[in-house]
Amino acid sequence: MQTRIATFKNRSRSAALRLLLAAGVLAAPLAHAQEHNHSQSAQQQAPAKLVELVRNATSQYVDVNAATAANYQPFLGCVTGPDKGAMGIHYVNGTLVGDGQVDVNHPEALIYEPVGNALKLVGVEFIVDAATWLQTHTAAPVLEGQVFQLVTSPNRFGLPSFYELHVWAWRDNPNGAFVDWNTRVTCERQ
Repeated sequence: MQTRIATFKNRSRSAALRLLLAAGVLAAPLAHAQEHNHSQSAQQQAPAKLVELVRNATSQYVDVNAATAANYQPFLGCVTGPDKGAMGIHYVNGTLVGDGQVDVNHPEALIYEPVGNALKLVGVEFIVDAATWLQTHTAAPVLEGQVFQLVTSPNRFGLPSFYELHVWAWRDNPNGAFVDWNTRVTCERQ
């Protein structure tokens, strides 16, 4: 176990960025029941406080230039789902990925929707390596009552298990503020 943790901590920045991408891309194939339960949970709980906290913490990044100045970099292209909407373009802060921390003020990724030549901030994604987290905790991470989803290993990226949570703080999601895919986000307007 110690070797696996040490190996993860020593991965390069590109491996950390793959981890964040995996959170978005791998969230789609999770079991329907898990997704359904996550969606129901998001709808049943009042999301206002966490959404407000995320909006306050990320308002400085409405302009994507401020995000890049703060070490958030675009990672791959716009993530879209075949029938569940999209996520958008993840701007990842590589120093935050894999640090084992959950901090509402420092999301690992900012998510932007392309609209012509502009990018609109629509949400964030929090992610934490499961092994690192479980060194000091006995349960999944939670922010303001929202439990992170576990993406297990093995996965198609060959990454260790991790926890992730989307927060649609800047774009309403009719399926819930914490559901992975947002039907009001599109990659079609690039």
